[in-house]
Amino acid sequence: MEISICEDRRNDLMRIRIADNGRGMDEAVLRKATDPFFTTRQVRRVGLGLSLFEQAARAAGGSLKIESQPGAGTAVTASFQHSHIDRKPLGNMAETLLALILTHPEIEFAYTHQDDGEKVSLDTREISSPLASVPMSSPEAISAVRKSLEKVGEQARQRASRKEA
Repeated sequence: MEISICEDRRNDLMRIRIADNGRGMDEAVLRKATDPFFTTRQVRRVGLGLSLFEQAARAAGGSLKIESQPGAGTAVTASFQHSHIDRKPLGNMAETLLALILTHPEIEFAYTHQDDGEKVSLDTREISSPLASVPMSSPEAISAVRKSLEKVGEQARQRASRKEA
């Protein structure tokens, strides 16, 4: 799974892209993907994720684009006017990534955040390689993930302090 965030203040744009190599969607499912009352899940009968993501993008002067092919995966790209008063804050991405990684240890995550040309990244394949025989839910793996996320967080803080100066 690839998660990328690109903030471009010069062009007043923020773009979030999430892509996977999963089962993908056919045209019929793709047309209904942002309908809040449609889901392919059997457990819940509503699928609010994409519809709320689209609503957030549009509220901030942006849009949502979904590209998908059966058997090849799906890519969702949302764009936002960066300075728009209705653009939702990103929140704590390090904690969000930690939750994703720990609750889905079977998925490899590659995260990048580019902010006016400065880039931070995290790839769970780099974390899990030295821990090949250890499950991602083990204390050793959790510690390694936390250390990597602390580096990402520190890079983001340094970037923010340079922008304020």
